[in-house]
Amino acid sequence: MTMKTLSRLLQGLDSFATPRTAHAHCDLPCGVYDPAQARIEAESVKACMEKHNASTDDVFRARAVTIKEQRAELVKHHLWVLWTDYFKPAHADSHPGLHELFWKATKAAGQAKQTNDVAVADDLLNQIGEIDRIFWETKKS
Repeated sequence: MTMKTLSRLLQGLDSFATPRTAHAHCDLPCGVYDPAQARIEAESVKACMEKHNASTDDVFRARAVTIKEQRAELVKHHLWVLWTDYFKPAHADSHPGLHELFWKATKAAGQAKQTNDVAVADDLLNQIGEIDRIFWETKKS
């Protein structure tokens, strides 16, 4: 093998050596799902709203908004993992409003990023509660 060929080969290997970040809940799929993940994040969203609304410290309020927005995004993530990885067409057939429920819940999580109205967080928590109820029903069958 010539030095030129070896050099080309080594340059080609550089692309494999570059680390790449992968993001996933689980690509096995692992089978470990629970709406509690979304609920916990939604509770954090509500708590951040309450703390923001109770404070007069601008720096603290800004931090509360940042954390609330991050947690609301995590709510959306956990809901979509449930919807796309756990729930099957048979679940939607036996629970006809399931698709709309997930749509409304993820929309509410997005709305929570835009407001500090605790009523929005309460609505989100209620929708997650309904998803939780249906989830555990499907686990029984």
